[in-house]
Amino acid sequence: MANKFSISVLKRDRETIRQDRYKLKQLRREEVKARKARAKDAKREDARLHKERGEGTSGIEDPAIAGIRPGPQPLPEQWDLD
Repeated sequence: MANKFSISVLKRDRETIRQDRYKLKQLRREEVKARKARAKDAKREDARLHKERGEGTSGIEDPAIAGIRPGPQPLPEQWDLD
């Protein structure tokens, strides 16, 4: 009879540990959700402030993309077949 008692106690202990792990996972998930929501809100606020200040619209063209137009680009002179 002692074996059955110890088995049920072990089962109860395992179940308690499993439930504790589940609770910890839930807490971590909630923390991650809250962190992502804060980051999203901060990003929106930064975009709003950026738009209000008019940053990035100073008329200076980025040298890396200077002269590029939307659509297909013309071939460089070395590749010109004419």
